Amino acid sequence: MGESRVVIIGGGFAGLTAAHELTKAGREVMIIDRHAYTTFQPLLYQVATGALNPGDVTYSLRRWASNDRSHLASFRRATVTGIDFEKKQVIVSRGQPIGYDKLIVSPGVGANFFGIPGAEEYTRRIYTRRQALEVRDIIFSGLELMAAERNPDKRFCAIVVGGGPTGVETAGALAEMKTQGLPVLYPEIGVDNFHVVLVEMTDRLLGPFDRRLQRYTKRALARLGVDVRLNTAVKEVFPDHVDFADGSQLACDIVIWASGVGAHSVVKDWGLPQGRGGRILVEPDQQVVGFEDVYAAGDACLCESEPQPQLAQPAIQQGKLVAQNILAAQDGGAQQTFVYHDKGTMATIGRNAAVVQLPNGTKFTGFPAWLMWVLVHIATLLGGRNRISAMLNMGVRYLSWPKSAVGIIGDYVDAPSKLKAPEEDEDEDVS
Repeated sequence: MGESRVVIIGGGFAGLTAAHELTKAGREVMIIDRHAYTTFQPLLYQVATGALNPGDVTYSLRRWASNDRSHLASFRRATVTGIDFEKKQVIVSRGQPIGYDKLIVSPGVGANFFGIPGAEEYTRRIYTRRQALEVRDIIFSGLELMAAERNPDKRFCAIVVGGGPTGVETAGALAEMKTQGLPVLYPEIGVDNFHVVLVEMTDRLLGPFDRRLQRYTKRALARLGVDVRLNTAVKEVFPDHVDFADGSQLACDIVIWASGVGAHSVVKDWGLPQGRGGRILVEPDQQVVGFEDVYAAGDACLCESEPQPQLAQPAIQQGKLVAQNILAAQDGGAQQTFVYHDKGTMATIGRNAAVVQLPNGTKFTGFPAWLMWVLVHIATLLGGRNRISAMLNMGVRYLSWPKSAVGIIGDYVDAPSKLKAPEEDEDEDVS
């Protein structure tokens, strides 16, 4: 391995984009990631609600490396435990330290619990493949138990916390299962016995979107049977209920946390400057503040003078800029500052319902928006097999609805509401 190697911590949107640009320019690159695969997080909620298989939204990082025709890309599966900036080495959990000439830090993010008691211990998240599968198994186990017991007073309640795209999409998918899938597939369960609640502490859903799209989203969710509670803050989470700041309480079987993101706890051990939400502080050119030859990109970084939304597009664009700046530094060129080119935002609410907001001011809803959302997400998946598989699964689900509402299932557990969150979710650490 030569001394001109670029090491990238994290194989997400930013890391893979930077790697692609660098290997294309003839630079040697190694990606370090806790997992052997990269995950397309925007579709994980589809795994959690039984619409897609986990393999549809994950892609082998070793296959990614083997696809590089220049043979300049490599991959190491390990957890980063520290960084020796003097020796220019990344300390990892497996094998010898990995030397670098330039370092790109793009570890992604996890949930931000905002210090709310019980939230970390008793909620479920959909940031990793394993977490999505746990949510899926708990939900379908609860439905099977209700069908077996046939108790008209028994109710399964799923609370989704957070009115952003992930929360809206998850609540909408669960509500469709409730209103359309249950009568066909679970005739033993009354529709009113499956309660889906979406909790948002502000007065609107999908905060960055236009007000007209926000109102459309709220109406669409209400039609699906979602109990939307705005201006409602979570005070404390317990194993079987949630206390709200207004003094009310709601019994539940699962709480899905989709209320903001924060840096992984392991990042604080790397010795890098951190700002709001634990995000790594960077200069406008994406160099880490106070560190030469170290860059950061993606959701885990923050330029305080020009903060960017924690979305896929900014991460992809930052990864590309970092690669360009590394190549420019090699040739003695000037460093470019990051300028985000907004390509639009979108969120799906359910089958045939979505919202799209383009940077030119165009806004649309309904089936056209939903179709655009489907096409964009399938096209963005890594690997032809994943695109074909996801397209087939979505197509079959659409055409055979509502019998396909639980088309993809997993293992069942005896008492889903009694499951405790793992003390340490290794899937949380993506690097």
